[in-house]
Amino acid sequence: MNSWRDAILSDFVPNVSKLTLVADPDNLLTEEKLALELRRRGFDLIEFNDPVEFRYAYESKYRSTWDRGEHTDLVVILWLQDAELESLPYDLLQVGRKVSFNLGDLFPSLSYPVIEKLDRSLLDALYDAQCKSHPDRMGDNATKDFILRHVFGIAAELITNEVELLRALLRLHYSKIHIPLTLCQRLIQVLKSNDGFKAWPLDEIVPDDEAFFSFLQERWPVFLAKLGKADHVSEDSQEYGLKYSGPDHLPFDHQDIRVYIDNMFLEGKLTPVDATETEVDADSWVQIGIEAVGVIDEELRISGLFNLVEKELPTSESRYSDWTTFALKWAELSSLVHCSNTAQHQIRLKEVGYVLNATFAEWLGGHYASLINLPPTNPVMLHHVPRRMARDIEDSGSSRAALIVVDGLALDQWVTIRQLLQKQDANLVMRESATFAWIPTLTSVSRQSIFSGKPPLYFPSSINSTNNEEKLWKQFWEGHGLSRLDVAYQRGLGDGDASSVLESAIHPGKTKVVGLVVDKVDKIMHGMQLGSAGMHNQIKQWCQSGFLGALVGQLLDYGYEVWLTADHGNIECDGKGRPSEGVIAETRGERVRVYPTPELRAQVAASFTFAHEWQPVGLPANYFPLVAGGRDAFVNPGDSIVGHGGIAIEEVIVPLVKFERKKR
Repeated sequence: MNSWRDAILSDFVPNVSKLTLVADPDNLLTEEKLALELRRRGFDLIEFNDPVEFRYAYESKYRSTWDRGEHTDLVVILWLQDAELESLPYDLLQVGRKVSFNLGDLFPSLSYPVIEKLDRSLLDALYDAQCKSHPDRMGDNATKDFILRHVFGIAAELITNEVELLRALLRLHYSKIHIPLTLCQRLIQVLKSNDGFKAWPLDEIVPDDEAFFSFLQERWPVFLAKLGKADHVSEDSQEYGLKYSGPDHLPFDHQDIRVYIDNMFLEGKLTPVDATETEVDADSWVQIGIEAVGVIDEELRISGLFNLVEKELPTSESRYSDWTTFALKWAELSSLVHCSNTAQHQIRLKEVGYVLNATFAEWLGGHYASLINLPPTNPVMLHHVPRRMARDIEDSGSSRAALIVVDGLALDQWVTIRQLLQKQDANLVMRESATFAWIPTLTSVSRQSIFSGKPPLYFPSSINSTNNEEKLWKQFWEGHGLSRLDVAYQRGLGDGDASSVLESAIHPGKTKVVGLVVDKVDKIMHGMQLGSAGMHNQIKQWCQSGFLGALVGQLLDYGYEVWLTADHGNIECDGKGRPSEGVIAETRGERVRVYPTPELRAQVAASFTFAHEWQPVGLPANYFPLVAGGRDAFVNPGDSIVGHGGIAIEEVIVPLVKFERKKR
């Protein structure tokens, strides 16, 4: 057996049973590669979470098919930890075969409470290690050490000096490798047994990447000062404003450390500092971390980021996490290029983007469907975001949450905004990630999925409108135990006084959850005549007005856990022809057309070969999109627009940010 998936896949042979009921408390069937293989074999996965939602999908899509004598391979997944398959509806139990899977059966020698915390993408490495070493039965700590060594490549007991410690932490945090808290605590425990690390703020910098980057950031000027004054030894670290304990001087120039530091400045994880007293050669590697006068540092970053993204382009076989990680780097580069507005860089960005989006479209065709049912622990799609917020509230028991949806905000435009927000409030911590919008990337499709916490399949009657958002938002939270009176919603925001807006929208002492739609970016986009560079310029001007920063700050002051995302991004496009189809298309956008039947869509697609006949994954019946990819648009040749609705990476992968205040 080559993979842990093989033991599960052996139970899924096509055409054996039209219905399979699976008890899957550890979310194994929704792991990306396993879900892809199940779909390749013809199996549809549907979760049994809300009985009403399930019954709607089951009756409309599957029961009617079976009644016509047609066969489908449907898999119903029951996730709840303590639930039994017998809790499913009686009619399902009568016709479905029953199977169950759990991590304990796959990894019998390891501690179940430890391995259940692992991201499912890490199970391959764990299974390989188990097959090679055949471990005896292990307790909690032995299991943690086994995972740290074989999955994360960290032998904590062998880390004996600051270079080895820094290298291990850089590899984890730079790569955004998520280590469960229980493993972090074990790693800290072992590291603290080394007297040389007792002064290090391990409790903060091991589990928290933002704290680790701040720790590095405040020590970078110390390193530069030492470079400039070889005989200088700081007697008081307070002169550099060090807030984290630990050594003043870090070995940034060590070859194992330097390779990370270069990229962290390129990608915006570290910020260049003023170092007027430091004399370094013009071609020195440290120039990337020194704030220069003029455009020297900007040119360094753009050139370095181009080299980085061209080297790290994902493939059609990459994981979704590879694409979101890459999208963050692509956004840094795009923001710099659009803000610098240099023709040479713009041309190069378009050339790389053409190759990138062709690969991305191919990847979406094979992988997108596997994202829908992933658990919301780290939201992969927009409808996972409120589910993650609900889990946080349930876990804390008393916290309150706010969700800001910036209509149309692309990931690169978020980068531009982020820099301004940081200047407006130095104590703001922004935990950045990225998530997938719904395709087609229309506001009525993707934004409703956010506020409903559901795929668009479940709101067919309002698929072409946003008027039901407040109703869907309140229904979602009622399903998670809140009263409608505890839930607020407000849209049409973006200007004026943020405090006054919040005073009219919420009751700070009573409102537990608030959803806010900021539509300023979308308005800028629909009136834009100056392309992506113009978008960044106007968004920058809007952000400088202070509305968004004040909105976030006020919500944090009120005690809300604050999240920000977007329903879709946008991209500058060139016209490739406008279909003259009369009333055939139900939605006639510049990046997407929607048809009531696949036959009507195919007629139009035959004349517009640049467009993709998108499979209606998670969409209502009779909803068949024809979407544009790359920089193509359904407008007259020669015309250029900034639009959305298609499947470019700039539209589909959007920001997901959690705001906090610095604790120090």
